[in-house]
Amino acid sequence: MTSDPRIGPITLPHSRARRVLESLLEDSGITLNGDAPWDPRIYHPDFCSRILRQGSLGLGESYMDGWWECERLDELAQRLLLHGLGERARPPSDRLMYRLQAGLLNLQSKARAYMVGEAHYDLGNDLFERMLDPTMCYSCGYWKEADSLHEAQLAKLELACHKLELQPGMRVLDIGCGWGSFARHAAMNYGVSVTGITISREQADLAQLRCAGLPVEVHLADYRDLQGRYDRIVSIGMFEHVGHRNYRAYFETVGRVLADEGLFLLHTIGSNSSHITVDPWIDRYIFPNGVLPSACQVADASEELLLMEDWQNFGPDYDSTLMAWLKNLEHYWPELAKRYSERTHRMFRYYLSVCAGAFRARDLQLWQIVFSRDRTCRYDAPR
Repeated sequence: MTSDPRIGPITLPHSRARRVLESLLEDSGITLNGDAPWDPRIYHPDFCSRILRQGSLGLGESYMDGWWECERLDELAQRLLLHGLGERARPPSDRLMYRLQAGLLNLQSKARAYMVGEAHYDLGNDLFERMLDPTMCYSCGYWKEADSLHEAQLAKLELACHKLELQPGMRVLDIGCGWGSFARHAAMNYGVSVTGITISREQADLAQLRCAGLPVEVHLADYRDLQGRYDRIVSIGMFEHVGHRNYRAYFETVGRVLADEGLFLLHTIGSNSSHITVDPWIDRYIFPNGVLPSACQVADASEELLLMEDWQNFGPDYDSTLMAWLKNLEHYWPELAKRYSERTHRMFRYYLSVCAGAFRARDLQLWQIVFSRDRTCRYDAPR
């Protein structure tokens, strides 16, 4: 059921569910039907019971269903996380089920690898072209000296190229190349040849078009099938889909195809904890089978395979990136609404906003990690 927001927020029933939810929110600065921009305004009498029953999944789905509104979803998410309601917002049964599945099954096996491409990245290139900047980077920008999303994404690409010490004639592998952002930039500006792989057919098709005339090849492929030898390897915004059961295999693959004296740059969202968990709403609607690595997991999986040269965290920059994507989404939605439903609109608005709040609360991190193989000389990473 979707309530009509023109009626205005309802008076919440004096139920046990309401009392429990309000007690959980006590001292968080969040008030149900309050006046602050981050306060949820409720349009359905079953809102409280649904949230208590379904946790974060119910919170996201009920927003998609129009059960509640919030002017600043990002600030709501930030306050919920700072109040300690992140993991507590997931029912124990959901946490247990995911950990059992993750322990018994390889949720990111080769047979399941293309699920996220079909569910998210293949949704429609027109949507992403309008939400993103002209580079088509779908990962965190580098805002150290940037004043716009486009400047931040160009700065991120340049930072990666400098960290990899690219030289003309090098063979570069891009694992999870997306719409060809890095491949295009590196080939145009550094005279390298790039082989990119992705598990999204829509991404592969558009990446080939965007890189036409450049020494760039794009393949629809899984990283476990990689062959050849490359002077440099980059992976931007893909490791989140690898899964903890496959981390070792991932680094073994990188070590196998990375040339002697080679460099590998890993750009990934990171978790503050090694507990195997996932947000059920993100898992169902945005990134199926995704899981975020911890610092310990990255270090353990790469041990004795590659040498870690540098580790940089600029997680707060993802807040700015996500809010810029949200601004683009809202600006172009009247045009996109001809093809996409309002439910899809609310899904993306919720996804971008709550993720921005998570990075603002420092609940999530963004790492660029440089590894080498058999490198004998000193490495100094640019910033």
